[in-house]
Amino acid sequence: MKKYVIAGNGAAAANCIEGIRSIDSDGSITVISEEKHEAYCRPLISYYLENKTVPENMGYRKDGFYQRMKAAVLYGQKAVHIHKDKKTVGLDNGEILPYDALCLAVGSSPFIPKMEGLDNVSRKHTFMTLDDALSLEQDVDENTKVLIIGAGLIGLKCAEGISGRTKSITVCDLADRILSSILDAECASMMQRHLEKHGMRFLLGDSVSRFDKDTAIMKSGTIVDFDVLVLAVGVRPNTALLKEIGGEVNRGMLVNSSMETSIEGIYAAGDCTESEDLSSGTGKVLAILPNAAFQGFVAGVNMAGGNAVFDKAIPMNSIGFFGLHAMTAGTYAGKMYEEKNDRSIKRLYTEDDRLKGFVLIGCDERAGIYTSMIREQTPLSSVDFELMKKNATTAAFSRKTRTEKFGRTV
Repeated sequence: MKKYVIAGNGAAAANCIEGIRSIDSDGSITVISEEKHEAYCRPLISYYLENKTVPENMGYRKDGFYQRMKAAVLYGQKAVHIHKDKKTVGLDNGEILPYDALCLAVGSSPFIPKMEGLDNVSRKHTFMTLDDALSLEQDVDENTKVLIIGAGLIGLKCAEGISGRTKSITVCDLADRILSSILDAECASMMQRHLEKHGMRFLLGDSVSRFDKDTAIMKSGTIVDFDVLVLAVGVRPNTALLKEIGGEVNRGMLVNSSMETSIEGIYAAGDCTESEDLSSGTGKVLAILPNAAFQGFVAGVNMAGGNAVFDKAIPMNSIGFFGLHAMTAGTYAGKMYEEKNDRSIKRLYTEDDRLKGFVLIGCDERAGIYTSMIREQTPLSSVDFELMKKNATTAAFSRKTRTEKFGRTV
């Protein structure tokens, strides 16, 4: 009986389990879970703080998932070393697990920059896990002033989550705009104005010079008093397990289209990996849930002796703040088609007869169709792209394509 070990217990791990079981119904599966929770939907932690959900409803799979999959989970334990020749994984409690196939789905960790006086801050948090949200919840109330360092996805979702619980929220970022990794100045400005209407204050193009207990002295000279600090500067893939045994690592663990690392029998999936961005042809860490799910399943299939490939990774984001939604995908290269007004922006980027990327803010669109066109590299000449520009619709495809892809003939 084959022994499978999965380090990590998020979306990539859950899909890896399913991938294994799609091929091998009998092999033993052991999951090493540093968190003491079953796999959950990480994007929901901000919704928990908004009182829109509860931990019991945040599961990534239905109750009984591990039992149905015949998978054993070691909660509160961490993989700390791999012996690639002996094919064993060492845990932080001293236990040694043998494996025939191993998947590293160990995710990423918050990046904490060195800042003078940080150790003296009374109450500080990161915002990556359910435990982070539960801890932050205990430290905020209607009289709390919160400073969030980082105006990216994590920082702003945290800000939205606690907005109804606090006295004030200030968000600072070294970049000159919010969401700088996915939006340009004009698009970011639209989102920022919306957030400011809900009471958020922004200090952009500025950073903390030092902390004097619970006061931040900014490089601009601005003084920010706070009660709670949230560090949301960014994340770094957890690559140490593979790197220390000679596996190929760049920003993330390098994997091929089968999700196998440079070391035979060791696979990787999710936020700890680096793979090729189909839309730009460059290697990137694409730390988003859909890619983690695809990668995990493919890794599981191949660990069990199957033959699966995932070579359609692209950057994607779907976010919303107080009812204003933004969806982005691909790369912003080539010719741009744009529609915009005071409440919405729509941009489609095309090059070499292909849709390369899009930005949709405040738009009621079927973005999945655009995303599919990028992933499948659909030739624009094969669709009615003039119609597609105005509305993402299956009607823009030929009758044959509608039948093949959507089961429709009209």
